[in-house]
Amino acid sequence: MTKLGRLENLKILVKEFPTEPGVYLMKSQIEKILYVGKAKNLRNRVRSYLLESDGMSPKTKLLASQIYQIEYIITKSEVEAFLLEASLIKKHRPKYNIRLKDDRSYPYIRASMSDTFPRLYLSRKVEKNGSLYFGPFASGFAVFETIRILNHVFQIRDCSDHFMKSRKRPCMTHQIGRCTAPCVSYIDEETYRESFKAALLFLRGRDKTAIQVLTEKMTAAAREERFEVAAKLRDGIEGLRSVLQKQSVINDRVTIDQDAIGFVGDERGSLIETVHVRSGRVMGSRPHFIGHLNVMDPKEDVRDWMSSFLNQYYSENVIPDEILIPISLGDDITKLLQAVLSERAEKPIRIKFSADSTSVKLLQMAEQNAKDHFRIQIEKSDLKGKGLEEIKRKFDLDKLPIRIECFDISHFQGQETVASQVVFEEGVPSKENYRLYKMRTLDEGAVDDYKSMKEVLERRMKHTEYDEPDLILIDGGKGQLKIASEVLKELGRSDIPLASIAKARTTGEFQDAEVSATEERFFLPGRLKPIVFAPYSEAFRILVSLRDEAHRFAISFHRKLREASGLEGVLDTISGLGQVRRKKLMEEFETVDAIRAATVDQIAEIKGFNKTIAEHLLEELKK
Repeated sequence: MTKLGRLENLKILVKEFPTEPGVYLMKSQIEKILYVGKAKNLRNRVRSYLLESDGMSPKTKLLASQIYQIEYIITKSEVEAFLLEASLIKKHRPKYNIRLKDDRSYPYIRASMSDTFPRLYLSRKVEKNGSLYFGPFASGFAVFETIRILNHVFQIRDCSDHFMKSRKRPCMTHQIGRCTAPCVSYIDEETYRESFKAALLFLRGRDKTAIQVLTEKMTAAAREERFEVAAKLRDGIEGLRSVLQKQSVINDRVTIDQDAIGFVGDERGSLIETVHVRSGRVMGSRPHFIGHLNVMDPKEDVRDWMSSFLNQYYSENVIPDEILIPISLGDDITKLLQAVLSERAEKPIRIKFSADSTSVKLLQMAEQNAKDHFRIQIEKSDLKGKGLEEIKRKFDLDKLPIRIECFDISHFQGQETVASQVVFEEGVPSKENYRLYKMRTLDEGAVDDYKSMKEVLERRMKHTEYDEPDLILIDGGKGQLKIASEVLKELGRSDIPLASIAKARTTGEFQDAEVSATEERFFLPGRLKPIVFAPYSEAFRILVSLRDEAHRFAISFHRKLREASGLEGVLDTISGLGQVRRKKLMEEFETVDAIRAATVDQIAEIKGFNKTIAEHLLEELKK
């Protein structure tokens, strides 16, 4: 299809689009989703992409040149369109959308309010499950340290639900005075929850109230000459104060939760910073680097990229009472975003662009953090770029290997052959593109590297919706390289650059000295001598990290398959267990040892089981 024909067809298609609000999906020639957008008027919004204009940003022009198909979903309102857009971006990860990296989730403290005796967890996922979430915190360590101190001070249980249900007598934590032993009913639910509420006061930022409650208890204990109790309360108060000392105070009169947004960028990309303030205390900040966005480009509509960022970011994170932004989005967009976030949070949310002194201070902090993190990110990107340039030069590639895919085959004594596909983009892991393959073409007990490599590459190349690799790296020496090269040739994909990586061991003069030196060697098709890189070069780090990650990914998958297979095999030998009960056990436990470690009561609670069956199962496993 010619460019003119493509545009004409799209314009004819868009003429039939509705004028209602909704979401549109732009697709490539191979039907890969390139962009997901929302619109108040679908027809008008989509038509704007098909009208060539000097006002378009380079990114939008490139997107428009690759559109071959456009689909839409009508929604009842603009708010619903915003909500749907965020979920579709998360699901499809379109190339031209602002996409937030999800390989590092945020640490929160989760209070399990639906439990009879609630407890505090570290959680990296915010869900609507009846729990309360506090944070995000600066690090997982900060979460664990805060939970440890709160558990100690307020005597909150730290055991798992399974462990608690199996207890017949108090554990060591109760014996050292750090738990009230709700597992054996040493404390009633109401009294336990009163203590737990005091911990929640601290987490909500009402630390003065929480410390005052503890101080009154300490004073009362000392007056009654319960000096050991008073000493523990004193230590607890000091522990809480140590947590507070690590948090910067912006305004101790503020009782609401706030986030401040800052950003900086240029043609190399942009960094958006979120600073999290809870009840006037700075909990931490997070950078979000977006490589294809230039926030300084006047052709980039700030209303589009900022609203898209806020929509995605707050689809998975706790939404504060107030969000401070450094630019005006206009009344219409601001009100719409507030409605979207309020519906998601199930409470009123305010997006604020104002110049009061406290807000300015927070926004300046967010901007400075954005500048610092942007500088660090660019330094890292420049270093990765130099590494990719060296790979391109030494491997004699036509272009920079932006996307490198590495494949590793793993088996154990000829059983359960699997393969992993690991992807690095711009020199860093792209975990959303990792894939695992379980071999289908091998006979049971057979080991055939050619068949395995052929199958995994054939299955990979069928996925035309994946981005094309600039380089394929195989874990192995000349033999594995030859196999992969022949397979790609058979598939008509010999145009894809190929290399393999293998260790070489130095022997001879070092054998008697009990010294062995290793180096990584890289082989290319048609080249006799291997290529080596300086062991401390960035190119070396990128390639070796790829191989190590592929190996780790394949081994972990292989281990899971073996454990599941071993568990299933053992359960097959036990009489009285039908297919349904075996399936339930495999869903509940990962290994035979995990079942052996369980109690009769724990197994009896599983649907389809009772105490008689549980006792029979454990007796058989002991044999």
